[in-house]
Amino acid sequence: MTRLAIDRDRLVEWASAAIGVPSFTGEEQALAELVARTLADMGLRVQWQQVEDGRANVLATRPGSGGGPSLMFNGHLDTSYSGREAWLAHVPGFQPSAFVEDGRLYGLGISNMKGALACYVEALRALDDARVRLRGDVLVAAVCGEIEKAQWGDAQGAEFRGYAAGTRHLVTHGGVADMCILGEPTESKVVLGHFGSLWLRLSTQGDFIHTAFTEGRRDRNSILRMREVLDAVLEWIPRWEGDADNAYRGAKAIVNVGGLEGGFGWRVSRTPHRTDLFLDVRVPPTKEMAVARGQVLDLVRDLQRRFPDYGVEGEIYVTAPGAEIAEDHPLVGALEEAHAEVFGAAPERDVTRWFSDASALTRYGVPTVNYGTSSGLLDTVKGENLEIDGLVRTAEVYARAAMKVCGIA
Repeated sequence: MTRLAIDRDRLVEWASAAIGVPSFTGEEQALAELVARTLADMGLRVQWQQVEDGRANVLATRPGSGGGPSLMFNGHLDTSYSGREAWLAHVPGFQPSAFVEDGRLYGLGISNMKGALACYVEALRALDDARVRLRGDVLVAAVCGEIEKAQWGDAQGAEFRGYAAGTRHLVTHGGVADMCILGEPTESKVVLGHFGSLWLRLSTQGDFIHTAFTEGRRDRNSILRMREVLDAVLEWIPRWEGDADNAYRGAKAIVNVGGLEGGFGWRVSRTPHRTDLFLDVRVPPTKEMAVARGQVLDLVRDLQRRFPDYGVEGEIYVTAPGAEIAEDHPLVGALEEAHAEVFGAAPERDVTRWFSDASALTRYGVPTVNYGTSSGLLDTVKGENLEIDGLVRTAEVYARAAMKVCGIA
């Protein structure tokens, strides 16, 4: 077995540098520049993909000798939070400043997913240090715009363009490989598939009148009408979640009531003319989004019949499919073998209900496995963090998986 030495200090140093470069969705370019410089200095061929102003992908290739499959490591540059949120501004681990405590590395984005980017870099450095030449190419794709968010209403602009925006650009501009490892935080489990997401807006209409004239007309308040509609939605949710057609490999579908907007806090002397309810409906990768769309719109039509005077409207504004990979795919076996070599035991397999860029990759013919370390539950006192030993071992798993997939020249 080839000896690989993961440099713990070097890994932490690069991960800390990445944490120090803010990269909230829509503001990823500075981190892309750091990734590009690093990979170019390592001798990789670097392609810069300008997705839009202030946003870029980096696609770097470590060329193989030929005759072996190609492997991509894909990771998103954008972070789930900016650290400027009022409820996070006082939490040190949600700031772009790294620190180490009790064997854990803290800082904004380390878990999701700058830690994985650092592992990709260190895995390739370890292969270089061991003078391992591979037959197949290894690609590193650092992409913008993965976080689960979408433009709607007044929320317009790059900050709201997520849901694989960068990877969709990637795969249409040369960013394809025979297979891909995506290092989302999976607790070191091999994720064989994940659900997709469909977002639905439901609306009720009502009178826009002064408080003084609402006596006897409370039933025309769009917020109170939405209360009845929400009760009906809560009756529907268990049916969606309990439908066997919406289950996947033992995991049930799930629906989240994610938002409610109605009225004006600065003018509560008026009844609101419209109230909006927002749902996140998770869809198994085995169900076509067009089918899911039709089924969810059946709910809208049912609500319109049930509440004919409430002006019920429905709008689907996100359809992000799930992804899956065959259990017997060579990448699954290679990852499981590499994990067992490093950890001393076979990894668990899993299905998740969160979204990843595997959605776009698999639809462009790139079978993808999500596999990465994780902090477990986020520390709400100190913030986002990862166990350094977990990062070290994950980097070695990535390097070993690359040898198994691409072949040693």
